[in-house]
Amino acid sequence: MTVTISRLYDNYSDAERAVTRLEGAGVPHSDISIVANNSDNWYGSRSGKVDRDRDDVDDRAEGAGTGAGIGAGLGGAAGLLAGLGLLAIPGLGPVVAAGWLASTAVGAAAGAATGGIVGALTQAGVSREDASRYAEGIRRGGTLVSARVPDQDRSRLDALLHEKSVNLQDRSAAWQKSGWTDFDAASPPLSPEDIGRERELYGVGTRR
Repeated sequence: MTVTISRLYDNYSDAERAVTRLEGAGVPHSDISIVANNSDNWYGSRSGKVDRDRDDVDDRAEGAGTGAGIGAGLGGAAGLLAGLGLLAIPGLGPVVAAGWLASTAVGAAAGAATGGIVGALTQAGVSREDASRYAEGIRRGGTLVSARVPDQDRSRLDALLHEKSVNLQDRSAAWQKSGWTDFDAASPPLSPEDIGRERELYGVGTRR
């Protein structure tokens, strides 16, 4: 039996490393998905530039120069991250995504009353409550990594996603204190300024 494991990350770079760990553990690219908020246009389709730190220099060039390998999966390396593309998903606004979840979300968007991303997650076996939390996390600037894995490997592979992931229960409790109740696909996407405030609130800064 196959199950879905998911984690939300405040920074794209943390999610990118999680994807790399899953691939290194033998999870096929076709069973991994990543969906990242792109409201501040850190990933540009026309220029092909990847500029997470907003210094107007392609991060891949910086990584090559320093040996840090920043964004190595974006734009050349084999694997899931080489297939990133820009999408618009109801309630989330512009996202950068690759993999099965994004494809399902876009396909479900027209008919899913709860929104494409929530419908895709619940269809994959994620609880409605967690699906709503994950969707809201992306809306507020986060990145979601999901993988379809054999049930017998769930604990081992789930542990690979834990590092630097968001505590979903604690984070949603903080949202609820400010009046949030549920993800609403009909609500307008947050502005880059709103997401910047979210990042500052949780000590994330502007890192991707």
